[in-house]
Amino acid sequence: MPGFTIAYLIFLAAPILLLMIGSVGGAWTNTLLPDGFTGEWYRMVWEDGSFRRAFVVSLWVCLSTCIATAAIGLPLAYGIYGAARRGVKIAARTLYLMPVAAPPLVLGFGFILVFSSDTLPFLGAPWLLVCGHVVLTLPYLMQTLVSDMRHLDLRTLERAAESLGAGFVQRFFGIVVPSLRHSLASGLIMVAALSIGEFQLSNLIAGFLSRPYPVVLLQAFYGATGFACAATVILLALALVSGAAAGVAGRGRVGAEGARA
Repeated sequence: MPGFTIAYLIFLAAPILLLMIGSVGGAWTNTLLPDGFTGEWYRMVWEDGSFRRAFVVSLWVCLSTCIATAAIGLPLAYGIYGAARRGVKIAARTLYLMPVAAPPLVLGFGFILVFSSDTLPFLGAPWLLVCGHVVLTLPYLMQTLVSDMRHLDLRTLERAAESLGAGFVQRFFGIVVPSLRHSLASGLIMVAALSIGEFQLSNLIAGFLSRPYPVVLLQAFYGATGFACAATVILLALALVSGAAAGVAGRGRVGAEGARA
């Protein structure tokens, strides 16, 4: 069993290791390792205008997606958690989890059919790309928030506050939002990581000037190998930073729950 685990970890790590080697290697043609080492590929990525623009687009789409997802997800999760009927909860949960079951390719074709018509000619608009990312990432935030609302038993806390005369707005912003701050933070970091790396939907609905980083990255693999490896390592670094931040936020949430206990 340990040998199988080690082999599996090597299998997972080998492509990433080869990308990192290729990003600092020289010529790499029909050899086990590249010929020499260089940082030239990273400089070329930095100086490439299309990659700089795609990087900015990805950050803008990611930030906009996080804001929109939080604005939609928090009150929607609160409404589902507070629903009196079990059937309503099940129907709502099935509805908001549907994008997880549907492949991004299917969603992309749906966006093309709807927003490339004469009535709604918005295909390629930057805001439509944000909407697509919101549809894809909202279920993950919703699942985190609804699960933590049950775990924290917010209904009991709200009833106690209501008995003291607190209104709905006071309860929502004074109890619900502060209690879910760690859950919301970790959920949004997950949303950011998914948005940064999303390719399939973005490739179908993004305009030429609003192509995010993963879409432009695909084109790099038709050119210089070292250039493509360096560009991919940058994307991996963003994903690792997001993952580390999610881990920190998750530990903060566990610590806060332990303190309340």
